[in-house]
Amino acid sequence: MLFWGTYYPIILAFVSFLFSVCLWFCGYKLEGVFVGIWVPSILGFYTVITMINKN
Repeated sequence: MLFWGTYYPIILAFVSFLFSVCLWFCGYKLEGVFVGIWVPSILGFYTVITMINKN
């Protein structure tokens, strides 16, 4: 359980990145860019939650 608690945001960001690349190369470029924006959002949200939980 410790593995999933630590790495699930990174795994979600990576899956989002792969989905974005798949959309881009399948011709859905606008949708690919939109999904690509999820990656920094997921990682940023994870960073904020981690900082809040440390205090």
